[in-house]
Amino acid sequence: MTTVPWRDPALPATARVDDLLSRMTLEEKTAQLYGVWVGASTDGDGVAPHQHDMTVDYSGEAWDELITRGLGQLTRSFGTAPVDPALGAQALARAQRRITEAGRFGIPAIAHEECLAGFTAWQATAYPVPLAWGATWDPPLVEEMARRIGDDLRSAGVHQGLAPVLDVVRDPRWGRVEETIGEDPYLVGTVGTAYVRGLESAGVVATLKHFAGYASSAGARNLAPVRAGIREFADVTLPPFEMALREGGARSVMAAYTERDGVPASADPELLTGLLREEWAFTGTVVADYFGIGFLQTLHRVAGTPAEAAHAALVAGIDVELPSLKCYGDPLVDAVRSGEVPEELVDRAARRVLLQKCELGLLDEDWSPEPAATVNLDSTGNRILARRLAEESVVLLDNPDGLLPLAPDTRIAVVGPRAADALAMLGCYSFPSHVLTHHPGVPTGIEIPTVLDALRTELPDAKVTFAPGCDVTDPDTSGFEEAIARTAEADVCVAVLGDRAGLFGRGTSGEGCDATDLALPGAQGELLDALVATGVPVVLVLLTGRPYALGRWHGRLGAVVQAFFPGEEGGPAVAGVLSGRVNPSGRLPVSVPQVPGGQPWTYLQPPLGLAGEVSNLDPTPLYAFGHGRSYTTFAWEDGTGGEEPARIGTDGTYDVSVTVRNTGDREGAEVVQLYLHDPVASVTRPDVRLIGYQRVELAPGEARRVTFRFHTDLSAFTDRSGRRVVEPGGLELRLAASSADVRHTARLTLTGPVRVPGADRMLRCGTEVSEVG
Repeated sequence: MTTVPWRDPALPATARVDDLLSRMTLEEKTAQLYGVWVGASTDGDGVAPHQHDMTVDYSGEAWDELITRGLGQLTRSFGTAPVDPALGAQALARAQRRITEAGRFGIPAIAHEECLAGFTAWQATAYPVPLAWGATWDPPLVEEMARRIGDDLRSAGVHQGLAPVLDVVRDPRWGRVEETIGEDPYLVGTVGTAYVRGLESAGVVATLKHFAGYASSAGARNLAPVRAGIREFADVTLPPFEMALREGGARSVMAAYTERDGVPASADPELLTGLLREEWAFTGTVVADYFGIGFLQTLHRVAGTPAEAAHAALVAGIDVELPSLKCYGDPLVDAVRSGEVPEELVDRAARRVLLQKCELGLLDEDWSPEPAATVNLDSTGNRILARRLAEESVVLLDNPDGLLPLAPDTRIAVVGPRAADALAMLGCYSFPSHVLTHHPGVPTGIEIPTVLDALRTELPDAKVTFAPGCDVTDPDTSGFEEAIARTAEADVCVAVLGDRAGLFGRGTSGEGCDATDLALPGAQGELLDALVATGVPVVLVLLTGRPYALGRWHGRLGAVVQAFFPGEEGGPAVAGVLSGRVNPSGRLPVSVPQVPGGQPWTYLQPPLGLAGEVSNLDPTPLYAFGHGRSYTTFAWEDGTGGEEPARIGTDGTYDVSVTVRNTGDREGAEVVQLYLHDPVASVTRPDVRLIGYQRVELAPGEARRVTFRFHTDLSAFTDRSGRRVVEPGGLELRLAASSADVRHTARLTLTGPVRVPGADRMLRCGTEVSEVG
């Protein structure tokens, strides 16, 4: 029988939490505001910035004493070291029992883990990275993946996942491009929202990161100051977060490390309270990025002590200090007792944390920490889904003479440092790349076929030879001779080049692995030159975390295939595209540049950002955002749009349609993209920007009618006064196969007054796909 109100599930959560807070001491309330990272290394290289000098060892007697106050969060029980999933789940359950037994109230901690490209745990499925999700242009598939990730997290006793990343790429040299979904806020928002829905549907708290502006750091340097202006911040950075909150129902947000115009995000009440809570009505929890509160003192230097950092973060609206306590523990308690920090700030944060724990059932008397009877983090179903995601994400950039698919009995020289390395498939937040590098000798725990192995399986009648040629980063060219010899003996060369994911300079892609330019790393470009010079047709396969400049080889290659760290099933997916078993349907979520310099550049450029006569530098990409080829052909017929512009009000809607027909001899998928062009506005606007898209799968000869319901809210932008407005005047709606490949145009004239859309404005373009008789 329930004995106290806060334990009574029949009462409203607010009443339960208010009753609980009234019974707690200051120490017990602050204990709900931090996590503890048991087992995190305090020496040498880590998996988080400054881990070695920011981590405190809480184990043994320190742990026993600490948990008498209670505990807000448990940090990365699975993501710190390789542990058998079933044993790890049991260990987490034991830790939860100790926490509930030690504290007066018996409240368990929220256990959180990284889950960017799958549960970051040993023996867990390694899915394609988010940039590959963007390349699928398939939100329902991403939602299914996230639901599976959430189910796996829950089976192990985890409540919160630190994903997705909703940063929009602004400079592809940034190391964390692989963690993003792409360079367009609409694509990032729609795909990211699908991930949120999937994770939340499994009962796991999704955490949006990094709020906000992290990807706009100067010079593409990790944690560098953000130079984004008011309009870029409002119209490019923020929309994906708003969509994921309003439509996805995310229950947590992570504050970014960076600062914008001198104000760190972790100490910005206008961002974390004014915008997030008051304007967007967010009611969940805001968590710090790892050590982000301490960084207010050590890196940003806007606080002189841990207590001052805690005060600034609480005022801004950060509820939980992660990964471990440094500022929200005794320094905060002492500052409250001395009157330096109002206790109301502690109460506000503790109330939010406890409300979330109440939602999760952690305040109920019958809550049990026992894990699922079976904990299998790499099930057959997971692998099937990982394969499908990988296959849909592979982008065929070029195939000018139809060299692909490869003949089944051909002689193939497979060359390159990424061809025979399983880690070539994985991003930096996969467990093998993120954690296992610190545990040499421990197996990866999952099967990861390489491109070389998969191609031999895919084409059993082909004669396949191999030479690495060079390393990913080492400039040594001594391996070129063997690679050239193998190529000269073959009918075709498959050059598998790309990145090695890592952390803080230990890779060519990943957190803290920023690039000086967009040339292929190491001697790989020179290797490709040498292979092309043999005269044997070369198929370039890129396994990367960012786009690289390919103009140097344009017109010299037999085909170009791009895969963005496609996960544990990426090898078979790439091999399937090379063999023709898979008809490629991926489309670029980022532009591929012509030349390594001239960056940063994304397709969201106003007129002065495009090629012109006033500069000798042409930033036009080699392959545009949204580009991708297929082994079949598509005809776009009967597009909407007449000679005269259609007239609608500034609060109106307009349907734009096109019929897509598969005119080839095999099944394939086309991605119909809708772009907006605003010829004249009160501030400069991107020449084009994505406002809708639809992936359409068609059998040979089959056709579908794709209709977009354009609402004028989708034309809104931030004007000179800082308001989001819909302005009267001309617009063009462009139905396109990429941002540079327009198939049909519909012109509109918006009439009426300037309109300020409300908080309920339309965020996405409605889409309907109908059969054609």
